[in-house]
Amino acid sequence: MRLLLVEDDSLLAESLERQLSAAGFSVDSIATASGASQLGRQEDYRVVVLDLGLPDGNGLDVLRKWRSHGVTMPVLILTARGDWQDKVSGLKAGADDYLAKPFQTEELLARLDALIRRSEGRVDSVIAAGRFRLDENRQVLETPDGEEHPLTGTEFRLLRCLMSRPGQLFSKEKLLEQVYNLDESPSHNAIEAYIRRLRKLAGQEAIVTRRGQGYMFNAMD
Repeated sequence: MRLLLVEDDSLLAESLERQLSAAGFSVDSIATASGASQLGRQEDYRVVVLDLGLPDGNGLDVLRKWRSHGVTMPVLILTARGDWQDKVSGLKAGADDYLAKPFQTEELLARLDALIRRSEGRVDSVIAAGRFRLDENRQVLETPDGEEHPLTGTEFRLLRCLMSRPGQLFSKEKLLEQVYNLDESPSHNAIEAYIRRLRKLAGQEAIVTRRGQGYMFNAMD
């Protein structure tokens, strides 16, 4: 789950990045409107946290540019302003939700989870693929035999990507994009190693390899 965090307050950005990463997100953090505008158009994010007050521009202008270029990922805006006009302006510009500072991280995470669920057509925090169930809140995989397997952050992000679209083929490049942020530079071997670890939990047939193409989750009934 790649997330773009646009926040110019370095202390807040560092704190949010740690907490969002712990919640299972692969976070790219940027502090400028120009950088955010570019990243939002060139990268594939599941959700964006966008501060309105940026040093080189207004977050709403960034949002309008994204929407005018057909960028459709869910966007939650952060603002220190509490009056209703700013919230209405954000929603009209294409925001999907808003949160006024100061806020509790738990509320931010809950709102982000809700945005992602709606964008994927789900109503709860459990991803079901066949008889497999992935609990997003606890980062636990339940296998068809009823066993529960706690996952590391990277295992969770990788498995979530595969299980959210069972039967869809993901190249190693695509999985690397979704599992790691731009500051990391893992090799294709890292994906292969995590796929082996996940197969030990879910079974060899749960994740199918298409040689030279990538991997897909097999939602066995």
